[in-house]
Amino acid sequence: MASGDGEDSWEWNDRETGSGGDGDEDGDGNEASDGGPLSRVRWFFDTDEEWVVFVREVLSSLGIVVVIGLVLFAVSGLWPPLVAIESESMTPHMQKGDLVFVMEEHRFAGGAAQDGTGVVTYRSGAAAGYTQFDEPGDVIVYQPDGDSQATPIIHRARFWVNESENWYEKANESYLGTAENCEELANCPAPHAGFVTKGDANDAYDQISTGLDPISGPVEPAWVVGTAELRIPWLGEIRLFFGQVSAAPGSAAPTGPAGNETVGAAGPAVNGTNTPTANGATPIAAAP
Repeated sequence: MASGDGEDSWEWNDRETGSGGDGDEDGDGNEASDGGPLSRVRWFFDTDEEWVVFVREVLSSLGIVVVIGLVLFAVSGLWPPLVAIESESMTPHMQKGDLVFVMEEHRFAGGAAQDGTGVVTYRSGAAAGYTQFDEPGDVIVYQPDGDSQATPIIHRARFWVNESENWYEKANESYLGTAENCEELANCPAPHAGFVTKGDANDAYDQISTGLDPISGPVEPAWVVGTAELRIPWLGEIRLFFGQVSAAPGSAAPTGPAGNETVGAAGPAVNGTNTPTANGATPIAAAP
């Protein structure tokens, strides 16, 4: 009887010791299989197994990217908040391949902004001493003629026109092409109120005809996607590269009329022009 009790006790202790030993020996990562969810999570973060370390690093990197994206979205109010410049209409202040941070126009709007908008024009900026990208006024990303399917344009807002306004005398004659009066000028009188825009490197306003149709009519406030705030040189090349790789054979990145500048974004591309156009997220003196 005593002997039997001893054997039972010994067998029980042996099993208990074996169980504890298995848990200690599972330093190779198998111990999580015997624990609860918390143990598995702890094992995932503590183990040195190569494949787990790799997964951890990937998830960590993705997490950082997500956090940065959320912060940028919170600041800009737009998604995506970055556009890549595809052409040269905004040189020298923006270069092809730049990545540009764009903000919803009403956030931190300048005091000289046009009434009812968050955009400061070149003319108002010159009077108020407000500059963006080394010139007076805001650089805006807009949808030409309000077309959400068209490549966005990134150009500087030069001045505001009211509906039916004869804006020929208000404009800088250097950017009017061959027009000598309002009758010879496209979009004059203005068909509606909005901004007259121009790429910094272009020699004509977006709203006039230079042998091709105008890039856009006067830019209504509802067509404005946002204002460009800062640029990061070269980073936009990554977006443009992947855009080219994903394009069908024989296709080309979207552009506006000849001389237009396009912009691709860490989200969308934006177009700008060497004449009057900018495409974007990505997107300028006394006379506007």
